[in-house]
Amino acid sequence: MNIATLLRRAAADHAGRVALRLDDTEIRYGEFAERGGRFAAHLMASGVAPGERVGFFLPNCLEYLVGLLGTWQAGAVGVPLNHLFPDAPLRHAITDSGVTRLVAPPGDVKRLEALLDGAGPEILTSGSDGGFAAALAAHEPVHDVVPRLDGDDALIMYTSGSTGVPKGVRQTHRNTTAEADGVIDLYELTADDHVLNCMPLFHVGGLQLASLPLLLRGGQITFMPRWDVGRWVELAQQLRPTFGGLISTMMIDVGNRTAEQPVLLDSFRICMFGGSRTPTAAIERLAAGTGIQGVEIYGQTEQSGLVVSYAPGDPRRPDSMGKPMEQVVRTRLVPVDGSPDLEPGDEGVGELWVRGDAVTPGYWGLQAPEKWSEGWFRTGDLMSRDADGYLYYVDRIDDMIVTGGENVFPQMVEEHLADHPDLAEVAVIGTAHERWVEQVTAVVVARRPDLTAEEVARWCATNPDLRGMHRPRRIEIVDALPRTGSGKLNRPELRKRFP
Repeated sequence: MNIATLLRRAAADHAGRVALRLDDTEIRYGEFAERGGRFAAHLMASGVAPGERVGFFLPNCLEYLVGLLGTWQAGAVGVPLNHLFPDAPLRHAITDSGVTRLVAPPGDVKRLEALLDGAGPEILTSGSDGGFAAALAAHEPVHDVVPRLDGDDALIMYTSGSTGVPKGVRQTHRNTTAEADGVIDLYELTADDHVLNCMPLFHVGGLQLASLPLLLRGGQITFMPRWDVGRWVELAQQLRPTFGGLISTMMIDVGNRTAEQPVLLDSFRICMFGGSRTPTAAIERLAAGTGIQGVEIYGQTEQSGLVVSYAPGDPRRPDSMGKPMEQVVRTRLVPVDGSPDLEPGDEGVGELWVRGDAVTPGYWGLQAPEKWSEGWFRTGDLMSRDADGYLYYVDRIDDMIVTGGENVFPQMVEEHLADHPDLAEVAVIGTAHERWVEQVTAVVVARRPDLTAEEVARWCATNPDLRGMHRPRRIEIVDALPRTGSGKLNRPELRKRFP
């Protein structure tokens, strides 16, 4: 079933209630459905066919969910694009997905045209006088929904692959609705719930976890277009949301902000945290400063979002992420040495394998047989499990860095850093950071003896492919990189030298 049918049904049931809010602007459910119908009418009138891809390169804004609703209603596939992507992965995601329409802020149009060499999709700008608003105004809303089957794609969400090239994760209508239903059931969401959503909609946390379940239940969504810890505290006090989520960096910011001047935020029934491994001290600091007892979450884009957490009232076990959501996934812990699966209570560590309604059927235009085994998806995450079935995150099999909730692959950064004319060799690892949890750290061998870390940092700041979380925050210059006996880079040794 097309998820647009379920969203429009919920909108009809709650037509007079507030669906979306951003600053002083509110959209009620009836208007949400109408605007979605107008965008669907525009897409169909302009020739967009079922299965065609429509991209969204936006910060959190009101157009985002309206656009996705219209995209699905027209039978098309939504492609949320990471608004923090540097040029190279952004170009790849746009061209790889083959989006024919792209909604973007007016300030990003020149950048998009430059990196696509003037080719690429038709761009509709956001804002009250942009092309998106004009498209809505030009059409009467359609009310019919183009039929799509459970196995048809609803979304393609891009995440970095093991080679550092962004991979398009296919998420079907069944994946998306099963995930939303699972969240609703686990957290017992109702129409009275109100989420303060500061997590980006181009991530599963912002879309499948904090938005779609609320829309299907008739709840409210208040967006933050960008992270601002002071504004978050202010909105939490003013609006008294019952539901919310913080990536680890945000959680650390809130804890630090309220450490000396505590603020009671007692409206939250559920406040989730995750995105990367969160230090216990940060969890305790949040509780001391706000009264919020955070609920840990674990998930992946390939699993359509949340798959491990705690039910309301379930006491948190130190260092545990909680239990798997059995209504959307089945799980295995498979030791990397090929020994039998670990059963609950067995000592040892295994890779988490999953299958179920929330799990992607595969990647867009890419075969990845190494990620699948007899229908099971291999997550690449190593975990242990206690006798009661609670999971404990241990480490990643690959070398991915999770900094500020963003996935950064060393190979991608190394590729662009190697363009520096004065660097002979480069290696990138994640090292501990007080706020970001992990930071991108570059360990480099210089071509000239007087090269300084400050010079390398200035060069990185001017490179469009090393912007945002991909920019090395720490730079170490060494005489040589450690190698294994076969000549490969010895990353474990590098991490020992630079913790």
